[in-house]
Amino acid sequence: MAGCLTTTCLSCNLSSANKFNLIIRNGMIYDGNGNKPYKGDIAINADTIAFIGDLSGAHSRNVIDANGMAVAPGFINMLSWANESLLHDGRSQSDIKQGITLEVMGEGESMGPLTHPMKAQMEQYQTSVKYKVNWNTLGEYLDLLQKKGVSCNVASFVGATTVRRYVVGEDNRDPSPVELDSMRQLVKQAMQEGALGVGSSLIYPPAFFAKTDELVALCDEASRYGGSYISHMRSEGTQLLEAVEELITIAKRAHIHAEIYHLKAAGKSNWHKMDSVIRRIERARAEGLDITADMYNYLAGGTGLAASFPPTLADGGFGKLRSRLQDPAIRKQTIRDMNTPTDKWENFYVAAGSPDRILLVGFRQDSLKKYIGKSLADIARIRHASPEETAMDLIVQDSSRIESIYFLMDEANVKKQQQLPWVSFGSDEGSYTPEGVFLEFNCHPRAYGNAARLLGKYVRDEKVLSLQEAIRKLTKLPATNLRLTRRGELKAGHYADVVIFDPATIQDHATFDKPHQYATGVLHVLVNGVVVLKDGEHTGAKPGKFVKGPGAGRL
Repeated sequence: MAGCLTTTCLSCNLSSANKFNLIIRNGMIYDGNGNKPYKGDIAINADTIAFIGDLSGAHSRNVIDANGMAVAPGFINMLSWANESLLHDGRSQSDIKQGITLEVMGEGESMGPLTHPMKAQMEQYQTSVKYKVNWNTLGEYLDLLQKKGVSCNVASFVGATTVRRYVVGEDNRDPSPVELDSMRQLVKQAMQEGALGVGSSLIYPPAFFAKTDELVALCDEASRYGGSYISHMRSEGTQLLEAVEELITIAKRAHIHAEIYHLKAAGKSNWHKMDSVIRRIERARAEGLDITADMYNYLAGGTGLAASFPPTLADGGFGKLRSRLQDPAIRKQTIRDMNTPTDKWENFYVAAGSPDRILLVGFRQDSLKKYIGKSLADIARIRHASPEETAMDLIVQDSSRIESIYFLMDEANVKKQQQLPWVSFGSDEGSYTPEGVFLEFNCHPRAYGNAARLLGKYVRDEKVLSLQEAIRKLTKLPATNLRLTRRGELKAGHYADVVIFDPATIQDHATFDKPHQYATGVLHVLVNGVVVLKDGEHTGAKPGKFVKGPGAGRL
């Protein structure tokens, strides 16, 4: 506590004449460093924390009484898919109501750089959320969000998949030396605009076609600008250990911090591998490599139904996949592939264990939306077809990858991962409001509950980890990994991203059957010093900023 009280007011002394834009009084302050909480006050001027300590002699017309509440830095969502939802509704309500003040995007696919054909394709394959693609680069997209108005801060990695599509297209081939240099230049431009590094998602085509050397080249460029590499690895199941080894190799060769997206062992036959994964990562860390991970707090993952098919079917793009699924000979072989365990690709159909454990939650075509929330097995019975034939027919009919939920993980592994000091948290979802177009699909409940579930179920109820450690892993740890300055910690001079919540009542309510339900227990949220949540209700304020990586503006 003594160390906290030495924090000084910026350019003033504390007298009765002191006035601040806002004072948070009497809260239990969790500074983000994992320290024990202490009771104190926080003064805010403009977008900055001005003082932390005893403010009994100071005044403000705006006072938040946080007595009995936890006061923490704003939470960081390390894996956000809010890139489309924020274009439609900048309030980011499902996340703001959990205390999340920074959305980090770019899992393999990013919102730039884009060619004209890529922009046309983005508009063609939109589902419920419609928008015009009137930007070209990743920086332009993030600037657009800030100008349009968002309640949360936003940041992004540049997607290795997006860069590959820009230069190589959708084909299963290596880039030529000239093409690889062009890809490096795109990464360089994105880093100078403010990207956090390079993000990959290697189970999905066309990212599946990228070899290690290609990824090293892109990461080497990002490393020059202080960026990171973050990856949905090539496997989370049958080749999990090999995939971890590839990530470590990339980190070593490119001299770059590397993070594993949504750490997991997927599929019951792979659950036992988690201990070996942890040992391998900790050995790499002991050898001086900066390897970290993030996770979500659920037993089911969310991706496309197309992930049940071999990725080579999508060689040339989604149109080729759809065409191939209408060829009787290919369909016959695909049924065999779907039911065959393999180490050649990530077979989600096998990993789920049963079509009863695959929920279909998002369609493009209105005629198919009657199936939302039903399992693949249920839909197959309704349609009097096999689950495999049903999956192929639905992809063809919907002309989309069909958003789906796969039950894959083990609760014991989830708790083990939550306790690892180098693991932070990400929802792997959008940020929604339970109204309008967002009700046209069932999202994964992690969109409304990932952070709240951690703090309620796992911290308070099951005591898997302490509250101060959970807050560190939601704040200072990800901010440090992302090389962000003045965020992730309650400290004078830092940006005033602050969450005030009740540790005794914070709770997720979203379920797989009814996912569009807000979490409760978060009372107030400030983003850049502006109150965006007051007494649990959104104020409508949109003070979010484009948070740039360490290479922004560098030549």
